[in-house]
Amino acid sequence: MDGFTISWIGALVGLAIAIILILRKLNPVYALFLGAILGALIGGANLEQTINVLVSGTQSVMGTVIRVLAAGVLAGVMMESGAAETIAQAIVKKFGGGKAILALALATMIITAVGVFIPVAVLIVAPIALSVGNKMGISKIALLLALSGGGKAGNIISPNPNTIAAARGFNLELSDVMIAGFIPALCGLIVTVIVASLLKKKGTMVSDAEAVNSEVDTTKYPPLKTAIVAPLVAVILLMINPIGSIIGIEALSNFKVDAMFILPIAGVIGMLAMGQGNKILEYTTSGIQKMTATVLILIGAGGIAGLISASDLSIQVVSLIEASGISGTFLAPISGILMAAATASTSTGVILATGSFGQAILDMGTAPLAAAVMVHTGATVIDSLPQGNYFHVTANSMNMSIKQRMSLIPYEAIVGGTMTIVATLIYGFFL
Repeated sequence: MDGFTISWIGALVGLAIAIILILRKLNPVYALFLGAILGALIGGANLEQTINVLVSGTQSVMGTVIRVLAAGVLAGVMMESGAAETIAQAIVKKFGGGKAILALALATMIITAVGVFIPVAVLIVAPIALSVGNKMGISKIALLLALSGGGKAGNIISPNPNTIAAARGFNLELSDVMIAGFIPALCGLIVTVIVASLLKKKGTMVSDAEAVNSEVDTTKYPPLKTAIVAPLVAVILLMINPIGSIIGIEALSNFKVDAMFILPIAGVIGMLAMGQGNKILEYTTSGIQKMTATVLILIGAGGIAGLISASDLSIQVVSLIEASGISGTFLAPISGILMAAATASTSTGVILATGSFGQAILDMGTAPLAAAVMVHTGATVIDSLPQGNYFHVTANSMNMSIKQRMSLIPYEAIVGGTMTIVATLIYGFFL
């Protein structure tokens, strides 16, 4: 940009245009690009400078993109083989009906934590939830809160696109961000179970017809002992380096293999363990297809992140925080909350927050790991708004109307807010 700075007004207008277009059902990628272009032009850039903004912004997310594509191998194996369903069924069966809400929340948390996208994790566990809810007299709003809250908790400790984006945004190892999110995630799980338990008699109940239609044939799924191989291998390989650093074993701490290699390797090993090595083309094709939409949105988010980064918006926000007298530490969670709310997406929100406010957050004295965790958890607070696909996918999974699904958003915000508060206290003030 040759020292040229776009006006913060242009950045805000561009972001607003993108949000409005997404709400008007324009493809999110085009909406984000168009918002970035118009915002740059309104902010004072010429056509050449506008292209440079887009190019530099999209280039900044390429590291995240290739890791997300690599993660598609593990995701494809877990979803297409039935391994995720096996794990979910085993958890719910282990806990029994008396602890149904805990079992459902924990099942979704674990399924998401091992690399399955949160909307897909909800879809996987939803049939089980409908069946259990019908038998135990638990309302749909309580069931979906258990699934969504558990998924949010698992999402901040997973090798999913959002965690990859948080790690790459602050040049950190994926495993470090996953480990740092564990305590906030655990608190999120606890709050999910408590709030969902209070709501179990509120709202619409699961009908007998819905319960019958949700019955799943489990005979086609792999046994649990082989279903857990892929996520177990991924976790072990990702944790070698941080564990070695903690216990002081140099050989382990020097084991620095990127998630781009670990996640596909784990997927292939898991596939072989389940005796499904002949389906490698099928599973990897499915995995990359499921990642394609996410990758495109990440590229679109990179474009608008380039706009915000080239503007003086972060300077204005920092000045506002300093003038208000509140701690600069709050910039990290606030940026995550606002950007995820704007795009109704955790991963896109993290991309925008790290790309637009990352340097400003670090300049205020926040450590990279602390910044990553606070931005990441902040992005889970109000990321399930109607302009995003998660809202509609989860509503359909439980046969809920738009109005019924809207009523769940404040309770989801309680879960995400709890994780954000815990992360901010631990990493922003105590450590």
